Amino acid sequence: MWITPEEVLLANALWVSERANPFFILQRRKGHGKGGGITGLLVGTLDVVLDSSARVAPYRILHQTGESQIYWSIACGSSRKEITEHWEWLETNLLQTLSIFDNEEDITTFVKGKIQGIIAEENKSKQQAEDEDSGKFREAELKMRKLFGMPDEEKLVNYYSCSYWKGRVPRQGWVYLTVNHLCFYSFLLGKEVTLVVQWTDVTQLEKNATLLFPESIRVSTRDTEHFFSMFLNINDTFKLMEQLANIAMRQLLDNEGFAADRSLPKPCKTLKNVSALKRDLDARAKNERYRAMFRLTQDERLDGHTDCTLWTPFAKMHVVGQMFVSNNYICFASREEDLCQLIIPLREVSIVEKADSSSVLPSPLSISTKNKMTFLFANLKDRDFLVQRISDFLQRTPDRLWSEGKEPSESPSPTAPFPSSPPTSGGTPPGRYYSPSLPTAKQGLLSIFHKDAPEDLGPKATKEKMKEESWNIHFFEFGRGVCMYRTSKTRELVLNGIPEKLRGELWLLFSGAQNEMATHPGYYAELVEQAMGRCTLATEEIERDLHRSMPEHHAFQNEMGIAALRRVLTAYAFRNPSIGYCQAMNIVTSVLLLYCTEEQAFWLLVALCERMLPDYYNTRVVGALVDQGVFEELTRECLPLLYERMQELGVISTISLSWFLTLFLSVMPFDSAVLLVDCFFYEGIKVIFQVSLAVLHANMEQLLACSDEGEAMTILGRYLDNVVNKQTVSPPIPHLHALLTSGDEPPPEIDVFELIKASYEKFGSLRADVIEQMRFKQRLKVIQSLEDTAKRSVVRAIMTDSAFSIEELEELYVLFKAKHILSCYWGASSTAAERHDPSLPYLEQYRIDMGQFSQLFGALAPWGCGLHTPTLAARLFRLLDHNKDGLINFKEFVTGLSGMYHGDMTEKLKLLYKLHLPPALCPEEAESALEATQFFTDDATPQDSPFLSDVDFLLQEVAAGEEVKTAEPGDPSGNGNLEDKKEEKVKDYKYYLRMWAKEKEPKRETIKDLPRMNQEQFIELCKTLYNMFSEDPSEQELYHAIATVASLLLRIGEVGKKFANNGAKRSDVQAATSPVPEPPQPEKEDPAEEASPGQAQVCKALEEAQLDVPLPPASDEEAKDDTSVSSYSMVSAGSLQCEDIADDTVLIGCGDQRRGSALDGDWSITFEQVLASLLTEPPLVDYFEKKQDIRGRMAACKAQRAVERQVSSSSEHELPLLSG
Repeated sequence: MWITPEEVLLANALWVSERANPFFILQRRKGHGKGGGITGLLVGTLDVVLDSSARVAPYRILHQTGESQIYWSIACGSSRKEITEHWEWLETNLLQTLSIFDNEEDITTFVKGKIQGIIAEENKSKQQAEDEDSGKFREAELKMRKLFGMPDEEKLVNYYSCSYWKGRVPRQGWVYLTVNHLCFYSFLLGKEVTLVVQWTDVTQLEKNATLLFPESIRVSTRDTEHFFSMFLNINDTFKLMEQLANIAMRQLLDNEGFAADRSLPKPCKTLKNVSALKRDLDARAKNERYRAMFRLTQDERLDGHTDCTLWTPFAKMHVVGQMFVSNNYICFASREEDLCQLIIPLREVSIVEKADSSSVLPSPLSISTKNKMTFLFANLKDRDFLVQRISDFLQRTPDRLWSEGKEPSESPSPTAPFPSSPPTSGGTPPGRYYSPSLPTAKQGLLSIFHKDAPEDLGPKATKEKMKEESWNIHFFEFGRGVCMYRTSKTRELVLNGIPEKLRGELWLLFSGAQNEMATHPGYYAELVEQAMGRCTLATEEIERDLHRSMPEHHAFQNEMGIAALRRVLTAYAFRNPSIGYCQAMNIVTSVLLLYCTEEQAFWLLVALCERMLPDYYNTRVVGALVDQGVFEELTRECLPLLYERMQELGVISTISLSWFLTLFLSVMPFDSAVLLVDCFFYEGIKVIFQVSLAVLHANMEQLLACSDEGEAMTILGRYLDNVVNKQTVSPPIPHLHALLTSGDEPPPEIDVFELIKASYEKFGSLRADVIEQMRFKQRLKVIQSLEDTAKRSVVRAIMTDSAFSIEELEELYVLFKAKHILSCYWGASSTAAERHDPSLPYLEQYRIDMGQFSQLFGALAPWGCGLHTPTLAARLFRLLDHNKDGLINFKEFVTGLSGMYHGDMTEKLKLLYKLHLPPALCPEEAESALEATQFFTDDATPQDSPFLSDVDFLLQEVAAGEEVKTAEPGDPSGNGNLEDKKEEKVKDYKYYLRMWAKEKEPKRETIKDLPRMNQEQFIELCKTLYNMFSEDPSEQELYHAIATVASLLLRIGEVGKKFANNGAKRSDVQAATSPVPEPPQPEKEDPAEEASPGQAQVCKALEEAQLDVPLPPASDEEAKDDTSVSSYSMVSAGSLQCEDIADDTVLIGCGDQRRGSALDGDWSITFEQVLASLLTEPPLVDYFEKKQDIRGRMAACKAQRAVERQVSSSSEHELPLLSG
């Protein structure tokens, strides 16, 4: 690359000059390329350890003038090829011009100006994103691509100096963290270590400190472990590794590649050694923490945060904390946890103004809302800038959100916009499925069914009234709605139980669903209209589970409750097809509907599935499995004795899924479990972990004494059945789970408030950020475990259809999937979504295109054809791609390989034969492919029309069968017994359906089913065979054999053509002489006499074909050779390529055709003739019957991941040196 000219004082220090002319010198750095001795080794080592190679490329060009002692560096290069291109450009474009100048200073000025002009032109064409990165970082990225062979699509995020432990020896070098790989490079005294690990292969990532590895990071894969240590900032490095591994796991889960955030604000100045991607990832991490802290939507982006104080009127004091500003919210969190938290949506803001500063209240800022609340912030460092940012965001806030009026229902969801689709049915009035007039659109089901009940004046009702009054006092002091101050007092009230009348409102508030519902009015109604009436897999599952959702509750024992549940679940399945519907969603949603309107329940379900319980309800319940792993880890830390016993019994994995997926609603009496839901919406998942640990702790003695899993399950089940809420005002609801437990004495009742209190006392130290850290660790483990399960399922499904062993199939699956994943993040002809469909069986989920198949074919196929290999790979791909979508799945891939490795000789030759017929042979490769297709339709009859579909055929046959029955002789009038007719009719339908199913069964292809091969296709087959044999040890014998076979097959084709032509001529003569055809003669009994005319005709044709074949002229030396003359020009060809055969080779049997002449359309051969001819040559038989081992080829593919080698020569492309 051209660089801005810089002065160089010592031109030869650590550099070797390789070329020179009067104005320029090309130099190579010592330690790179050939030679260098001990000095070169030391320089190379220093370059790697000190990272000077990121700044100093191994090649450079200096500008010099005759008398000047100052040199100017004008170009550098990472390879000899690159620097040579620059050198040749200088010699071609500048040397003659520079010789005209008289003054050396003018020469230097001209050269510097020219180079700076070139750099300016290059910068114009560069993308703006690349310009954000510093020059040093771009050089490091180029070095990374050169060292590890990465394409331009692979982006470097950051790189760090560290030591990689190879055994007990640390290798000092540099670790490069790219979007998809962890790479390490070290060069110490001639020893080079290169390591490449895909993030999708990482199974464990942890930071630890041991005596052997102080302050190290351990990266584990399925096969090995890697240790890195001696980082300058190990925490920063580890956090970045976690982020990248998390992105990779998300890719395995959702098949979504990494997409850079284009909306990031530009930095004020180019940050040294910080890439745009690193800034992107840092911003993502901050956004995630911000959204989780304040329960905000997925599209919320943190703009910035600053230290400040907030005046709290309820406490009459200034609280120290931080203000966060994003595109739709202003939030505040106190430095002391739980002291105060505040969320102010910008849609609620009416006035933002700067108050007068004073010594008591410096830099104050007042924010007023529409509901007459005023918030006073102070101690703001840059108040003017902050006010400007808030004003900018306020201007962008849509006016429609400031008014109370309804908006059109086209507002898309921020996280998963509903897919565009046509209206349900033309002319249908709006509100057919959902309208504001529905009872469930105005209130929760519980209030509907309680409104006619007599007022309860007992102590429980009094207690409920006291709770309501406590909340009203809280609202008066702290505010009501989204702008409420949230303090430790709020938590106390939640733990004491939310009153039934306020439950829906507060759930919406604490979960953040209130904000989404307010910003998307009309969205739910529109979604219901689009979703209802459709029939999908999700809707079928929903219908099946509707009546299993809290059937003991009277609200769901009638159509009103069932219809509301159906609408909410169907609308969500339509909004988020990736989740659709999962069992347990019905139980949670039915509880939400008891206290909320339909629309509120829908947005609460959105908050649960997409934010509060991430990945819980997808097809593989990954989130619940992750939290199950977290729970096991917490049990090991908090209850170590019990953990060991529970692991022996295998109980934790059994109980935790039902506890987490339904938030205890399915295992605990409803009135008790709903209190846990209260706490969950306020505190998040930590409450569920705390209560789960408290349940185990309360039953520890009994669990330690139990003998098997069933006994442990019974103990826990009976305990949870008897967790009661003594303060509930609702009528008791029978708990179905309690009916399954047995016991002579009823166990003691446990007060749910006491259980919650105990969970906070014993396990209240759990922190949300610690849980997130544990979730990351478990997510790696769970997703990789699911991937292993998928691999085993695929192998089991394909074992019977393939001759490969289980181990071989597993290795092939890993290589195939790796190609698929590479296509997702390095681009391809189709998108990742087209290649991966989670609804398909595991066997068909991953697919690759022709380019990736060609790479795998070249690495794994036993039929290596040199330069002809990509052509053969493309033909096999077209043959395997049955649905013609340009993608093949793993089963199709293995089918192709299995035929080459484990088929018998006939199977291998059949595959090779097919590769030279349509559809494998495309028209571009064979001009006469159209003629070959005629062989498919020559024998077609009108009765077997290819245009008649199977269904039409079935209907015709059924109709014909009915007509026959109506004209039966036994009942000419057609008025027989109707019952008998009905039975016969059913029988006939079943008969035809069986016949149709039999026709649909895959028929085993025989060699007689293969079409004939024309001359063009045969020539292509010969080319392939020549290229296949070119790398074989016994290539000479194979060339002799294939020459003989080719000659024989060409003669057979000629004979067949003459035989066909003679037959055609005779029939023409007979038609001309006698218009009336004679009756066919009876067959003769004597086989000898029957065969004699045909034999004579064949012999005569052979003689004619032999006479027509012109033998090539042979020299005296060649005449002495006792080999067959048909092998002329084939043996001497050595390693012939396709072009050699097409242009220069004389093919025996068609010598009358000159190059460029039209091919014979009547010439053709069959597969039986090819097979019979090849069987006559033992070398060919040995070649195709030889057993091939795929293990070596698979090992070679895997060996590209990590290599350690002794450097003895230059690793880059070396060009011959020219004398200077």
